[in-house]
Amino acid sequence: YGMASIRVDGNDVLAVHLATKAARDYAIQNMEPVLIEAMTYRQGDHSTSDDSSQYRAKDEVSKVECDYDPWKRLNSFLIHQDWMTEQDVESMVKEERAAVLQALSKAEQRPLTKLDTMFQDVYHEMPSHLKQQEHELHEHLKKFSDKY
Repeated sequence: YGMASIRVDGNDVLAVHLATKAARDYAIQNMEPVLIEAMTYRQGDHSTSDDSSQYRAKDEVSKVECDYDPWKRLNSFLIHQDWMTEQDVESMVKEERAAVLQALSKAEQRPLTKLDTMFQDVYHEMPSHLKQQEHELHEHLKKFSDKY
């Protein structure tokens, strides 16, 4: 497409950081966009309705998780450099897990978002297929109002 690009190991947190910094510097200096292509491996399913074990061997996923998991690679690097210990990592995981659960609990106390908002702020003018989907949603909710 005629734009600058950087390909980076998307499973290497430090490499991604450096690539992002380089892309930012280039974009500012040249007033042009930069595409960052982060080469990675999706360890999980696409969605809750997807079962990737149907098209990927479990051994393949396990090997990638063991050898290339970004979190494990970063922790291993930090520990190898003596910048963190296993206990530091465990403590950080516990602290962050608690913070996430606290934020989740707080978010669950908020009023539910109205379903209509899912059709807003996507297009300047809503295309006909989305108008149809919105109409179908409202009809479905009317028909099965006792389920929601």
